[in-house]
Amino acid sequence: MTFSAALKNELLKAETGGELRFAESYGMLLFSRLFSLRQNAVTTENRLFAQELSGRIGELGALCEVRFALRRKGEALRVSIPYESEREKLLAAFGYTGKELSLRIRAEVLKSAAHERAFLRGVFLSAGSVSDPQRDYHLEIASAHRALISDLAALLLKNPELDLSPGQSTRAGKSVVYLKDSEKISDFLTLIGAPRSAMELMQAKMLKEVRNYVNRKSNFETANIDKTVKAAVEQNLAIEKVIEKKGLDYFPPSLREIAALRLRNPEMSLRELSEELSLSRSGVNHRLKKILEIAQDLED
Repeated sequence: MTFSAALKNELLKAETGGELRFAESYGMLLFSRLFSLRQNAVTTENRLFAQELSGRIGELGALCEVRFALRRKGEALRVSIPYESEREKLLAAFGYTGKELSLRIRAEVLKSAAHERAFLRGVFLSAGSVSDPQRDYHLEIASAHRALISDLAALLLKNPELDLSPGQSTRAGKSVVYLKDSEKISDFLTLIGAPRSAMELMQAKMLKEVRNYVNRKSNFETANIDKTVKAAVEQNLAIEKVIEKKGLDYFPPSLREIAALRLRNPEMSLRELSEELSLSRSGVNHRLKKILEIAQDLED
């Protein structure tokens, strides 16, 4: 089951009653394809959602039809309202006629912050999706009605407790309101009554951050090891070249000891060489550079 499907199941299992249930049904139906005088249908693989949607239609006094439908991915359920008289009942329950020039959210239905939260929960159930937080952070709600999306964005901005700052775009003929920040998505999920999914998202974010930190640290350490090995090989080649051409005694006394130590211990780091010789790391580094210069002078 996807993260988005599990989230919707969490929302569907929550008990909502009274006016809050009405506000939730309003969001669920207003953002569905069924909210029209024209005959449309909602097809979903989520059996629980299909049952809930058809039940809400019945609670509003309208008749609907639920049938099985085949999809490439498997079996699905198709919810429709086949008679125009029943579609009129559904629209009238929320104060619409179906002849509106554009669909808008009726603020008078949302009487309090609790009603708004219930409404948003219904909206997300019908038209929302969220990506798997293991891969990305993206939550969106889409509709064919641009005015609805504009009203929805304004509703999200209105909440004084949260700084959701939703974005808006158009894609494939639909208007979209979206959130891309993990904390804002988590806040939204908590707001609409999905604390378990919100916690799962934040846990996924924490694990991802820890994994990224470990990878960065590992890459840094690997790069340092490669750098140390490359420098040691270069130093040993320089020492061997001087010894081959001039002998070890060609080095001044201050460099002879470190040259011999480096030849015997090519794997030693600067820190280990400095501890062995009781010198500072900068002192060791300076002497090794002098050895490289001597080898270079012999080539010239």
